[in-house]
Amino acid sequence: MIDRHRLDEILREAGRIAHDVWPGAGHAVESWEKEPGSPVCAADLAVDAFLRRELGLLLPAAGWLSEESADAPARLERGLIWLVDPIDGTRDFIRGRSGWAVSVALISEGRPLIGMLQAPARGESWLGIAGEGSWRNGERLAASRRREFAGARVPADSLAKVDRILSPVEKPNSIALRAAMVASDEADLLATLRWGFEWDIAAAALIAREAGAAVTDAFGKPLDYNKRDPRAFGLLVSSPHIHEAAVEHLAERAGKLA
Repeated sequence: MIDRHRLDEILREAGRIAHDVWPGAGHAVESWEKEPGSPVCAADLAVDAFLRRELGLLLPAAGWLSEESADAPARLERGLIWLVDPIDGTRDFIRGRSGWAVSVALISEGRPLIGMLQAPARGESWLGIAGEGSWRNGERLAASRRREFAGARVPADSLAKVDRILSPVEKPNSIALRAAMVASDEADLLATLRWGFEWDIAAAALIAREAGAAVTDAFGKPLDYNKRDPRAFGLLVSSPHIHEAAVEHLAERAGKLA
């Protein structure tokens, strides 16, 4: 049985480590590109090292897969694994914006058990527990129940012409926070049409699902974790009543891009 109190302490400390060097609080942080269009900063690596050490001590039997660590094939032999994005939304972090979060999920046999987001720049702690529910700052979440696809709130800076039947709302850079917005009924739909990694989505997908949202890949298929290729095409999180319509709306583009 995992010590949830200690897990919460670890996540809060990880958030503090990041926040202590966040430019939005007046600090300077070193940043560079791992590859063109993929920024990383010193805080990513500091949080990654801290979480790998502390989560390893908390649950030595668990494997490890993180955006900022080299993948080790031995993880495939573990029934338990931590999926970690030390700072999801690095662009917002570097720019001093608040749309970033530390994302941690514990996976058992391909299914998420616990998902946590720590967003200290927003004063938010998110938690989802399989079969028990999800919470933000201790308050139980209830996801969007919207029934009409047209007019659905979607986190977006702008919308393509084909998507202008939807209503844009605030878009944090963190995909995890955008998915969590559906869990907290601040959005009705989050959809991506690109290949993404398990560490980006695992925690928020559980939080949204436990709040009552429908959660799949872009084709409406269930998400699996700790795969040899740790990617999925697209993430679709929505009110359960509009999920089928969302899959249909995206189907042609998803088929061309996948």
